[in-house]
Amino acid sequence: MIRLAGIDVGNDSVKLVLEGATEPVVIPSILAPGYERHVFQEEDAPLKALDVRIHSPKLKKNRERYFVGLLAMEDQDNSELEETDNKATSDQALIVALTALAYAALTSGVYPPVEGQGPEVAEYIVGTGLPVRTYTGFHKTFEERLVGEHEVTFLSTPKLRGRVVRVAIRRAVVSIEGAAALFHMATHDNLSVRNEELYYGCIGICEMGALTTDFPVIKRMSIDNQFSTGEQFGLAGYLDSIIREVEDQYGHRFPSRAKLIQRIKSGDYLIQRIGEGQADIRPIVDSYFARAANKVLDLILKRWKKNPDIQCFYVLGGGGAALRSYLTEAAGPVRLRFVEDGEFQNVYGYLKLARNKQLQAQAAAAAEEA
Repeated sequence: MIRLAGIDVGNDSVKLVLEGATEPVVIPSILAPGYERHVFQEEDAPLKALDVRIHSPKLKKNRERYFVGLLAMEDQDNSELEETDNKATSDQALIVALTALAYAALTSGVYPPVEGQGPEVAEYIVGTGLPVRTYTGFHKTFEERLVGEHEVTFLSTPKLRGRVVRVAIRRAVVSIEGAAALFHMATHDNLSVRNEELYYGCIGICEMGALTTDFPVIKRMSIDNQFSTGEQFGLAGYLDSIIREVEDQYGHRFPSRAKLIQRIKSGDYLIQRIGEGQADIRPIVDSYFARAANKVLDLILKRWKKNPDIQCFYVLGGGGAALRSYLTEAAGPVRLRFVEDGEFQNVYGYLKLARNKQLQAQAAAAAEEA
């Protein structure tokens, strides 16, 4: 059975939603070299201990073992994507994406749990996307790296130990980040028009991620080639600065951006210091996030002035969600639009675009048979 999936291969996290699923799967985009670990008490959920071996002809290193996501977050040898990385060609991005697809296949109720037997085949048509500046030169490359058969073996992962999944991606529909989000906001699940202003209007999008910030302009659901652009910066640089300043001031070192993001999302700004003392890092976070918000606002206003036909500007993505209160304060009388779960709008849009392509292919096949 071929399943439709939307997958947002973000630089901070991979978000995945399957056709018919109610909740997306989120895995931090962080890896560490895998090894035989001592498990004193097994984790209570597979996502907390994704320990995998990946086999794929698209990877430079094959059959390597990795700790992925939350398990890698605390590891001293972990790695996160950097500004020089291109998710279309990055092995790390592909590894986390394949892990997410394999995990979703085994936890969606389609495959019965059979330890040590396999591989179990999970067939997908996936919708995904790339930043504005990367899309033209790399969307074919990204598609080619995704399409094909890959194998994921779960090692010490609780409840999935010993299971092998052959992830067979039959088709990849690659679109532009931000544009997919607008398509989701403008349409119902059956792809009919839900919001005429968004579907037929001229809409600006600011989609801020960890390493890139995209400014697609969409007119009547078509990308404006002249005014759409992107910037090679995101929230990651500010997070790195916060980590350095916290370490300089308090001697506390966050092992990864993902760990810091986790604390900020939960509103937990108190860090433990050696000697039972605590420190509040909220002022440091506020300082850098306010600077980030001012920079993003400046870029939005410049785009809007260059194209005054833009009716409204939506701020989306994980970075947009993190900076929402700071952007609102900085914008003053300028109205920016936000939506709840702004960081998930792209992944739902990718799923809809994959469904749209599948329906078009089915219609074309039926016409040929007629």
